[in-house]
Amino acid sequence: MSILLTEADGLTTVQDLGRPGLAHLGVPRAGALDAPAAALANRIVGNPPTAAVIETTMVGMRFTSLTPHWFAVTGARCEVIVDGRREAHGEPFFAGAGAQVVMGRALEGVRSCLAVAGGFDVEPVLGSRSTDTLSWTGPPRLSAGDEVPCGTPSGAPRGVETPLPSPSGPLRLWPGPRADWFATGAFEELCAAEWVVGADSNRIGLRLSGPAPVRTVTGELASEGMVAGAVQVPPSGELVVFLADHPATGGYPVLAVLDPRDLHRCAQVRPGEQVRFSPAREA
Repeated sequence: MSILLTEADGLTTVQDLGRPGLAHLGVPRAGALDAPAAALANRIVGNPPTAAVIETTMVGMRFTSLTPHWFAVTGARCEVIVDGRREAHGEPFFAGAGAQVVMGRALEGVRSCLAVAGGFDVEPVLGSRSTDTLSWTGPPRLSAGDEVPCGTPSGAPRGVETPLPSPSGPLRLWPGPRADWFATGAFEELCAAEWVVGADSNRIGLRLSGPAPVRTVTGELASEGMVAGAVQVPPSGELVVFLADHPATGGYPVLAVLDPRDLHRCAQVRPGEQVRFSPAREA
């Protein structure tokens, strides 16, 4: 049981929940960048949340289903076509043996998730099937010609799934551990400004340009542990919001930390789009 990729020009990887708890070894967590989208795709096809999905970036992919399977596509909205027949985004669809499946270019957002009933059964590394793009731990990135094995289904596809509406508005921030390295009011100015997503954003970090926060402590910072969502301020003043493949340590001060509830939203903002922040509050 498997699929054969016939076109995969963007960054295309297998992702699951990642490999938490290994930062002390320098191993990033990795995992699906839009975790709610991956969880939804798995639920639709009857998988447990631990099943691996394929994450595509912007341009989508094409594949041949070598054996009959139920699939679902979630995350960035795109056309889904099976042997010329249009299928709904966010609903289960069946592809028989030899069927040609197209996941089109993202119409909005950046990353789409493809789930198959039974999950994608690539060899796990350190307990996870996720590809980490910082150290390239885990299975290699996928490309045309790759055959990806599928597992045995453990549940029935769901005919109806009602996803939660996409959250909107500013991303919520907490003051970071090095906020005192910046001028008084820097956190508030961070939240008041507009930030533009850089073209070099990736699974490691979301890069944002805007008014550079003013540092009052200019000395070197010894490398210290980093968490997903840390908003690091390098000397250039460009913000880096660390995402799933972030390094375990970093040597630039962290002015703020993104609320974990909003981390997945960073997976779907496009280069050139504007991002705003607001102070987080306890739920």
